[in-house]
Amino acid sequence: MFNLIMSLINNKSKYGLLSKLFHWLTAAGLIVQIPLGFYLVDLDFDQTRVDIENYHILFGLIIFYATLIRLTFKLLSPSPDFNDNAFPGQKILANLNHFFLYLALLTITISGILKKLFNGEGLVIFFKEINLTYNYELSEQFYSIHILANYILIGLISLHILAVLFHKFFLRENILKRIL
Repeated sequence: MFNLIMSLINNKSKYGLLSKLFHWLTAAGLIVQIPLGFYLVDLDFDQTRVDIENYHILFGLIIFYATLIRLTFKLLSPSPDFNDNAFPGQKILANLNHFFLYLALLTITISGILKKLFNGEGLVIFFKEINLTYNYELSEQFYSIHILANYILIGLISLHILAVLFHKFFLRENILKRIL
C-alpha cells in the first residue's frame, strides 16, 4: 500500500502517477480542443455549430478543472529536481514556461465562458444556468482575449516540445522519461 501511495506523488527524480495523468489528460484534451476551436471559427451559425461548440465547452471545462486540480496537487507534491547538468537560467526558463502555460489554459477557459455569457447565451455549469446581460463590446473583448491566449498557448506548447527535443538530441538527456 505504501508503494502505491508513493507512486502517486512526485519524487526528486520523476513525476508521480497523478502528475503524469494530469499532464497527458491535458495534452490529449488540447489535441482535440485546438483543432476544434479553429474549425468552429469558419462554421455557420446553425445547430451543427451549437453541437460542436457544446463539445468544445465540455472539453474546455475538463481541461480547466484538470488544470486547477493539477495546480493544487503541484503545491502538495513539488516537481522533480533539475539535474546537475542544467545550464544557468534553465530552471527559470522552465518555470516561466510552465507558469504561462497554466495561465494561458485558465485564461482561455475563463475568457471563452465570458465571451459566451456576454454574447447573451446561457451556460449551464454544475446543473445551474448562468445568464448575463448581452454586451457586444465585452463579448468581443473576451473573444479577442480567448483567441490571443490560444495563440500564446500554441507558442508555449511549441517551446515546451522544443525543450524536450533539445534535451534529448543536444544535451543527450532523456527528460521525457520523467513524465512517461
